[in-house]
Amino acid sequence: MSRIAIVTGGASGIGRALGAALVRRGDQVVLADVDGAAAEGTAERLTAAGPGTATAAAVDVRDADAVAALVDGTAERHGRLDLLVNNAGLGIGGPAEELSPAHWDRTIDVNLRGVVHGVQAAYPLMLRQGHGHIVNTASLAGLLPAPGMGPYATTKWAVVGLSLSLRAEAASRGVRVSVVCPGGIDTPILDKGMPADLPRVPSAEGTDTRAAITRVSGGRLYPADALAADVLRGIERNRAVIVAPRQARVLWRLMRLSPGLLLRLETATLARQEERDRAGARTASTAAAEAPPR
Repeated sequence: MSRIAIVTGGASGIGRALGAALVRRGDQVVLADVDGAAAEGTAERLTAAGPGTATAAAVDVRDADAVAALVDGTAERHGRLDLLVNNAGLGIGGPAEELSPAHWDRTIDVNLRGVVHGVQAAYPLMLRQGHGHIVNTASLAGLLPAPGMGPYATTKWAVVGLSLSLRAEAASRGVRVSVVCPGGIDTPILDKGMPADLPRVPSAEGTDTRAAITRVSGGRLYPADALAADVLRGIERNRAVIVAPRQARVLWRLMRLSPGLLLRLETATLARQEERDRAGARTASTAAAEAPPR
């Protein structure tokens, strides 16, 4: 039987990969995204591939009323809602001393309140219909220390806490809840940089986020399509926490066994990277000083 599903942040990255996997399974999927035109294009391509279908909705998850209208409208059209994936998110980080309240507010509004809005809209509906599955996308940064990613990590730890708390509350009432905690995934979020309307974070402007995440991920990013397959298996098995790829699971286990050890390893890794950055800056400065005048 095909599922009726909503995926927020569905126009690109993990959301698009999840939508594609669901459509290949034969499900009917609503791809919701703040970029409505991109969601429309993605939905058309996925529907053409089939055998399921995808439709698009322009939704800003910061707007609780818009999220509620999306959930209620989908359930009214199809008679039910089987799966909600609260996936929309953004990455904001940098040295804590350079961040402003605006950086924190934007991250909390999208990454945490956006998930809360989805839960508040879908959970009562799923209780009334007697079934449903809510999947919240967090991050490995919601399970481990993430220096330099304070706002992002804070919201992802909160999403993990929300998901596990709601899972325990919902278990006896027919509703399932899972949280996805991916490691380094090859998605466009690594290339977007800071939202243009937020204050500058000088130290982050010269950082190659994709290169940095690739480095801490063992030199290789995990494909979004592979993660989507892992997530669908986790949904079918009703996993509480879905962690991928394998390296991420190893780090998670280490965190559970010895948080202090992992923190020391991360601190040492960060110190080595900062020294490499300083050495690179000194080399560049020396080269510039020694360059012949033009």
